[in-house]
Amino acid sequence: LAKRNMRPSELHREFPDASPRVIDQQLKELEFHGMIQKIIFPELPPHSEFSITTTGLTLIPIIKQIEVWGDDFRPTMMKILDIR
Repeated sequence: LAKRNMRPSELHREFPDASPRVIDQQLKELEFHGMIQKIIFPELPPHSEFSITTTGLTLIPIIKQIEVWGDDFRPTMMKILDIR
């Protein structure tokens, strides 16, 4: 969502390992907390899209930093898991 609006079905395809129920639940939570917004298009057939809010955009640098940390920490974690 940081790059473009997406329909729920596109998000489901983006995360094939996650169940649609879990994705929908997370979308509702993110919307409730103001990180994303749901846009409903009143046309036939009706459809909806999700977009990131200004508040949600402020989290992108934090998420990217956590991703970098995870990538850096992965070799250490693999060693820890091999020891057990």
